[in-house]
Amino acid sequence: MRLIRLLRILSVVWRYRLDEIAVASLRSPVLVRIVGWTVGRAPREARAVRMRRALEDLGPIFVKFGQVLSTRRDLLPPDVADELAKLQDRVPPFPSDVAIREIERGLGRPVDEVFDRFEREPVASASIAQVHFAVLKDGPHAGKEVAVKVLRPNMLRAIDKDLALLETGALLVERLWRDGKRLRPRDVVAEFDKYLHDELDMMREAANASQLRRNFSGSRLLVVPEMYFDYCADNVLVMERMHGIPVSQIERLKGAGIDIKKLSRDGVTLFFTQVFDHAFFHADMHPGNILVGVNGDQFNKYIGLDYGIVGTLTETDKNYLAQNFLAFFQRDYKRVAELHIESGWVPEGTRVDELEGAVRACLEPVFDKPLKDISLGIVLLRLFQASRRFNIEIQPQLVLLQKTLLNVEGLGRQLDPDLDLWKTAKPFLERWMEEQVGLGGLEARLKREALQWSFLLPQLPRLVHGALTRHQDADRLIDEVRALRREQQLTNRWYAAATVLLMIVVGIAAWAVWRA
Repeated sequence: MRLIRLLRILSVVWRYRLDEIAVASLRSPVLVRIVGWTVGRAPREARAVRMRRALEDLGPIFVKFGQVLSTRRDLLPPDVADELAKLQDRVPPFPSDVAIREIERGLGRPVDEVFDRFEREPVASASIAQVHFAVLKDGPHAGKEVAVKVLRPNMLRAIDKDLALLETGALLVERLWRDGKRLRPRDVVAEFDKYLHDELDMMREAANASQLRRNFSGSRLLVVPEMYFDYCADNVLVMERMHGIPVSQIERLKGAGIDIKKLSRDGVTLFFTQVFDHAFFHADMHPGNILVGVNGDQFNKYIGLDYGIVGTLTETDKNYLAQNFLAFFQRDYKRVAELHIESGWVPEGTRVDELEGAVRACLEPVFDKPLKDISLGIVLLRLFQASRRFNIEIQPQLVLLQKTLLNVEGLGRQLDPDLDLWKTAKPFLERWMEEQVGLGGLEARLKREALQWSFLLPQLPRLVHGALTRHQDADRLIDEVRALRREQQLTNRWYAAATVLLMIVVGIAAWAVWRA
């Protein structure tokens, strides 16, 4: 079966003339001459378009791979990244009987026992799962309208087969192509492997959504559906059904009285709130995953869907990003270079002035535009590209964040072409930095550590005594070692003297025998 799949992949590569791209990039001139005959047929479409169409023909897993690959703009040429970003999960639904069987397998009960009403026709279908609407039958949530997300059957087996082929292909790319090592294809496939397996676990997605719902409880920005964990399993997720208008349908939003300009600004604030206040962000914020509420207390708020991919940041990551963004605002390229070196991501011996020059050459052209036309996502991307020649390893969580930032910017400017992202972001970042380095930040950190101190303070006398005892024990051990060493040295001297004396005696005896 794997051979058949491989032949299918090779046939698609040939049909879309991806062999022309491959041959042009081969590391060995000999190999180029051997297989160069394939370049005879001139391709009719641009290389990026051919790559996108080939991935669409190869099926859902390769479409998903192309989507993930499009986020690695630090590795891809711009035309390829832009084209791969157009990939959509246009996947026909699988039969309703199969969906019902999978739901019953996951929940361990017949559908009729769980739901008062279950709509057999799916409302959405993607490469990984599809969604049906239903109404819960009993329990504390009886009568609630829900959305039931169910994994496609046998997805894990299909994914593992294609991943094995992708890993083999990545190894060949790394060995045979000129830019193979720089592109780090095996790392990209490993990243894709992680994303896919995370998305295959519905319980993980439910937990992600629950965390975000808690973070935005009472928020004026975002509504997150409630997860009904009693009805969730590894392959089934049951959540509150949400009502709203897709964020991409701008005319419908205007007709419903939505303030489009406010919505665009709220999207930027929402992103920075997730990143800097929560350090936990929805990392798949494309228009297909977002509705806008039009009723009740959800009016003019974002409604998030699909929480399979989230990103997290450490305090170090947040501080690095905030200081970088503020340095961008001030065109302080030396500070940007220093931040890279302080982060420890730059190889030892990197000169600040050289890195500063590279950052300036990459970013200064960006600032020739009006501030409202500058993309923070592109700024971050250019920073990654400037870092490449210094062998800086870009952290995966920052790549995920940069992809999310590009999504947010694209969405915001789709809603309001005049959106000034910097004007919205700068006060937020300045406020956050003030909270971190000012008295407010100190107070917050003291409160955070207070519980730990209340546990440690009563133990301090015992811990100090134990440390001193261990120190005294260590001193005694050192003294004993030194005494043993002195004894050993003395013994060695006696052995040496005895050896010399024995040699003298043997020498005298030998001389006496020789004289006789």
